[in-house]
Amino acid sequence: MPPHNWMNDPNGPIFWKGKYHLFYQLNPNAAIWGDMHWGHAVSADMVHWHHEPVALAPTPGDPDSEGCFSGSAIVFNGRPTFIYTGVQNATPELMTLHDGNGKLRETQMLATAEDDALLHWKKRAQPIIPSPPAGMTVTGFRDPCPWHEDDGWYLGVGSGEREKGGCVLLYRSHDLLHWEYLHKLTEGKPNGLQAQNPCDSGEMWECPDFFPIDGHHCLFYSTENKVIWTTGEYDARAHLYTPKRRGVLDHGAYYAPKSFLAPDGRRILWGWIRETRPEAEFSAAGWAGAMSLPRVLGVGSEGQLTMTPAVEVETLRQAPTHPALQTGSPWRQSLDHLRWELSLTIPEGTPTISIRLRTGDQHLWELLLDCAQRTIQSGDTHFEVSDLTSPGSALRIFLDGSVVETIVGNTAALTSRVYQLHPGETELEILASGNGSVRATLWPLQPISKDRLTS
Repeated sequence: MPPHNWMNDPNGPIFWKGKYHLFYQLNPNAAIWGDMHWGHAVSADMVHWHHEPVALAPTPGDPDSEGCFSGSAIVFNGRPTFIYTGVQNATPELMTLHDGNGKLRETQMLATAEDDALLHWKKRAQPIIPSPPAGMTVTGFRDPCPWHEDDGWYLGVGSGEREKGGCVLLYRSHDLLHWEYLHKLTEGKPNGLQAQNPCDSGEMWECPDFFPIDGHHCLFYSTENKVIWTTGEYDARAHLYTPKRRGVLDHGAYYAPKSFLAPDGRRILWGWIRETRPEAEFSAAGWAGAMSLPRVLGVGSEGQLTMTPAVEVETLRQAPTHPALQTGSPWRQSLDHLRWELSLTIPEGTPTISIRLRTGDQHLWELLLDCAQRTIQSGDTHFEVSDLTSPGSALRIFLDGSVVETIVGNTAALTSRVYQLHPGETELEILASGNGSVRATLWPLQPISKDRLTS
């Protein structure tokens, strides 16, 4: 969580000089969206974090005067470097952000670290990409995603066009300062809805993330209020990406993820956990938003995205219990705090499993697994998953305060917010049907600090 107020997208995660650095969208002045800065947290283990001063702030009169929007971190000539989107007020003919809420022009900006602690950054005053491609009327122009190839640096920018669909615009450079527009890396189609905000109609893709992994290429983008994952083939000569498989990365309150390479080669993903309560409530509470647990990404043999919580999270486990689950009879335990990890291994012959968080007779949250139909239901959310009973398949649920983060069989996820939970009053209930013997393990988790924020 941020020290206070509002956070959203993870930005520029990077491992540098023995430390993990995670930057993020921060409003330091209120617990609502606006006045975008880059917050900064640092960790030795991706679990215990220390908050640092703001890394990027808007500069009056410059192209980021109205906000430092999302972006990425790379190492260029031995120095960590940010490429991010700056926004400033503009006249209608120069606007690029067309969501009906403002009059902003988006440009791509650059900042370079001046110290190894990544506390001080020198911003280039002028944009490195000042405008969208000539002749395009874009629905947006933001969230740059860079990578390096043999012939130079490449950069994807989230964008789209009305009646054509969302896309990623592709640029190339040798010095990070001068960029040549090539073409669309890939593009989608509108969903047919008439919406003022093009993200709602699929005519704008936000927060693209493009990288090679396990012999495939992977592209994430955020649109239609969800995150889409794709795996496919990248033609490095034509510089075109062809998705082969796709799906929803997380079916809950999860958006705008960003990945990076850990020093051991793991591809680690962070995501923004959104609020689902009314703005008046989180504004009054004084904080909004959290980061997800770090997820390790992979691609299966058939092109299916896989994800599993990073093993570092297991260092928070305390002595486990093994609930004795009896078919048709609910197992219940009162929760004296709200920090738990639950793991279920589901054998064949288990038609359904329900997991509930409840207070008295009130069900505050429920997850229903229909193993025969391979479906998950939680409230109004319903989605299909791959085989829940295959060897090695498990359901993992992390409860932390108002956050319930669920990973299903390493191929699907659901992040929920449940604000009515109270220690000592909340009860966990598990009910399994069928002839199989469901194995469960429940770990209490240590807090990372007294204030749950930083070490």
